[in-house]
Amino acid sequence: MKRKIAFISEHASPLATLGGVDSGGQNVYVGELARQLADIGYAVDIFTRWDNPNLPHVISWLTDVRVIHIEAGPTEFVEKERLFAYMPEFARNMISFMIQEETPYDLVHANFWMSGWVAMEVKKTLSVPFVITFHALGAIRKIHQGEQDKFPAERIDVERLIVQEADQVLAECPQDVDDLMQHYDASRDKITLVPCGFNPNEFYPLDRLLARMVLNLPAQDHIILQLGRMVPRKGVDNVVRALGRMNSTSTTVRLIVVGGESDDITTECNPEIARLQGIAAEAGVSDRVIFAGRKNRDMLKYYYAAADVFITTPWYEPFGITPLEAMACGTPVIGANVGGIKYSVVDGKTGYLVPPQDPDALAARLETLLSSPALLEEMKKNAILRVNTFFTWSRVAALAGKLYERVLQSYQPRELQHKRALDLVEHAFDQAREVFMQSKQVLSGPILEAAEMITEAFRQNKKVLICGNGGSAAESQHLAAELVGRFELSSRKALPAIALTADSSILTAWSNDFGYEQVFARQVEAIGHAGDILFCFTTSGQSANITEALKTALHKNMTCITLTGKDGGEAAQYAHVNIQVPSYSTPRIQEMHLHILHTLCTLIETHLFARRKRESVPAAVLSDTL
Repeated sequence: MKRKIAFISEHASPLATLGGVDSGGQNVYVGELARQLADIGYAVDIFTRWDNPNLPHVISWLTDVRVIHIEAGPTEFVEKERLFAYMPEFARNMISFMIQEETPYDLVHANFWMSGWVAMEVKKTLSVPFVITFHALGAIRKIHQGEQDKFPAERIDVERLIVQEADQVLAECPQDVDDLMQHYDASRDKITLVPCGFNPNEFYPLDRLLARMVLNLPAQDHIILQLGRMVPRKGVDNVVRALGRMNSTSTTVRLIVVGGESDDITTECNPEIARLQGIAAEAGVSDRVIFAGRKNRDMLKYYYAAADVFITTPWYEPFGITPLEAMACGTPVIGANVGGIKYSVVDGKTGYLVPPQDPDALAARLETLLSSPALLEEMKKNAILRVNTFFTWSRVAALAGKLYERVLQSYQPRELQHKRALDLVEHAFDQAREVFMQSKQVLSGPILEAAEMITEAFRQNKKVLICGNGGSAAESQHLAAELVGRFELSSRKALPAIALTADSSILTAWSNDFGYEQVFARQVEAIGHAGDILFCFTTSGQSANITEALKTALHKNMTCITLTGKDGGEAAQYAHVNIQVPSYSTPRIQEMHLHILHTLCTLIETHLFARRKRESVPAAVLSDTL
């Protein structure tokens, strides 16, 4: 059986378009690693926040890879700096989904610190081990951004706790290892170096003139490229200023900037691009800076291949996937001497490393490269060789897979199985308690109203017809048995109640001859009368035979009561009283239905018999109760 891995990436879905404020390398990492893990025999579910109501709950994205959208806050875009408040809801809903899966998850791979918090909750509840790739560390971000860092103040403390609780931490580069040990007191044996990668089927060398022809770029100009998320820390302003400080040459040098929130730069709403346009004007290079906007991923290889040099000079970069993609296309890289860039780019071999926020140093290196075709060609060959040797996603997946197996081997299967079973039992109790308490807050009124309606119907010598499907069919017969027989009172008159689910001859004959949708409606038509009650059990409210029965009952001037869950479904709109359990878990809804059934029986017996108010009860009902 395949190992089943749960990826958590709360804000970065592999389905998102790249280049926006919150869409970048992590989206690529999650999607590509999942793809390659599936190729080597794992099944991967990617849990991400549901931020688009048009997307389904579950998407079968690739063979053995699903994207699971988890409700956490509003179903719309929310800046990741404000997402932590929604993580408890994310954790609850993710755990509920995991429990309902037929095959249990073997391991969780969290991506980013908020996903790590969720992974801790999953481990605490279900005893599933977890590993984490942080992608960025709050302590390092704080050093570089100071008060501009808008993440919650507790981020760094949460990250420290995650480092303690995680079974392994994946560091993306040697600097990441050092930062985890220095700023988070992580032990070296808990850290495994697993870099990011690129897909050789997606990024590969192309003829430069062909790429420029595809993009309608001038063939004779020098073109430098900046590509990625448009946020200040990426240092795009440094590249624009460097362009303005280069010495004049006979060949025009142009900067192409790819990224943003819109495909059409005229409708771009990203404030960072507006800031960069102002800097270009100040530097006197507006006519040589082209803001290309956001581009589909299948077009990126043409931009990389069209460029003479790719530039990325952020203040801080945990890894940086774009340098790998550029080198895979045969384009040398000038990168900031920080984080993962100083790991992937070999200074003087595949490009150059320069200090961040130093446009003069960048301009000097640009002039060196652009003035030497032979050096560009040598670095091109070195770049292609390096990334294909060390940084393919298939190699990254192999390293991750070895790490997963090492973590899983450290768990004792029998002990783990027992612990998981015990955790499931405790979680079921906790979840049931939560549903009961929520129901107490919202259902007392509808339950009382339903009990009074049924009581009044019995006082008027009317009857109750009851229906439901599956487990709800069993509850229908249960309620009928309690009413016809007795519930808590040892001696009382039988109450007229009929379960429409009990006569197999009627059910099978009508279903076979006319269809199951009318199986309850037909019985309501036959034996229902004005003033009678139709009581329907339905966890979803979407069963067609329940809806048809309700329509028929209303047509006959009967009173309709529904006992539902989830959002009430279509059935709720036909009910005089809808008792809707506040849960989306079918087992918890059914448990609450049973409790409500018993409560209704208690109320009905109390109203009709326990108080023995002769003036309010028909003589026919009272005659056998005294």
